[in-house]
This record gives sequence, structure tokens and C-alpha cells, in this order.
Amino acid sequence: MIKPLFISSIAFLALASIHSAQAIDVNITKTISYIETTHEGQPVKIIRNQDQNHHLTGSYTKTSRKCPPFCIQPMKVADGVTTIGELELLNFIQDKVNNGVGLLIDARTPAWHKKGTIPGSINIPFTSFQKDTDPITLEEALIKLGAIKKDDSKSSILQSALSFFSNKDIANSQWDFSEAKDLALWCNGMWCGQSPHAIKGLLALGYPANKIYYYRGGMQAWQSLGFNTIKPK
Repeated sequence: MIKPLFISSIAFLALASIHSAQAIDVNITKTISYIETTHEGQPVKIIRNQDQNHHLTGSYTKTSRKCPPFCIQPMKVADGVTTIGELELLNFIQDKVNNGVGLLIDARTPAWHKKGTIPGSINIPFTSFQKDTDPITLEEALIKLGAIKKDDSKSSILQSALSFFSNKDIANSQWDFSEAKDLALWCNGMWCGQSPHAIKGLLALGYPANKIYYYRGGMQAWQSLGFNTIKPK
């Protein structure tokens, strides 16, 4: 269940200024009208469009795209990775992102990200985790996720110990993910392969599957429910 948040006087005034002419009729659930988070250090509300006659326009109204590359993605992207919907994503933002233990990852390329993103997201393109990614880009991305590069003098001992227990993926990793954050990754929708590619790349590097969540609906489902987006600076 999405947990209600206390409304500060500033937040209430901001909400009142936006919806002064009408009450919030399009809620998220029966009891939750909106949730709060931060985006690039600034407070922001996640709320649904209150215009009940609103219709989508642009890219996310399309029903058919050439496949490949725009093929329908499976519900289960990988073993151990949890697929989530909008309410679970909002809970993730409240419980993990707002408390600093999770990251909401817009795994799309920067050009897509600049058009608008889900509030609270940071952009780490799926290309950051590919086999041919240059080491500096990969290292910068993994450090953002809370991973720690193993000390070379100690890693061989650790790898040998882990190999003994047959956990080859973690044993062969140059990274320690024990303190890494929980991640919720998303892209353009159920026809978009960018976040699945990022997830598979992370798993190949040894990132724990139980720390990864896949928001399959992505931007198309997000906008179809009337949720607001935000343009990065």
C-alpha cells in the first residue's frame, strides 16, 4: 500500500496554487492524491493529470513499431529480478529513493531523457553497462549505484572463496555490491529494450538480482495514467 505523506505548509500552498480552481478528483488510489520526492535536489510532486478529457499526443500514442528493434518485452526480464507496476514504483520512490537506499534509473539514451522523465529519476543509459563500454564510463556508472571496486590485493582471495561456493558471477566480478543500492529501471515501455539491456548488463557484472526491479510499463504506461513528467535541467 502506498503510504500517505504529511503535507507541509509550503507543499500545501504549492498544490493549492496549481489546483486552486478544482479539487483533486483524479487520485492515485482511493486514499492517496499524490506523493512527494525530489528531482535534481528540488522538491516535486508526482500527481495525475486532473483534466478528465485529456488525451495523449505524440510518440506514446503509437501502437505499432517495427520489430526488431521495438519488440515486446517479456514480463520476467531475468531470474530474481522483480517486475513492478505503477503503485509498486511509487512505493519504491517513497521507501527507497526518498530514504537514500534506492535509485530510480532512466535507462534510456540522453536524447530520450531530455524530452521528459519520471520525477526522481537519474539518467544512466543502458549503454553504460555493455561489454564494450569504456572502463571509465562503466566505473562512473557503478560508483553512482553504490558499488565499490575491489582492492586488487584482496580480490583474488575473495574470488577464490566465492568460487568455492560456486557463485561464479560474483566471484569473477571486480566489484563489491554488498552496499550497492536497490534499483528500479525503466525505459519507454513494454516495447522498449533499453532497460532490459541495462538489467542484463548489470547482472553480468555481478549486481545482485534481488536488488533490481523492472518497471516494464515505462514512459508509455506512466503517461497513459496521466502521471506528470519533468524535464531535466
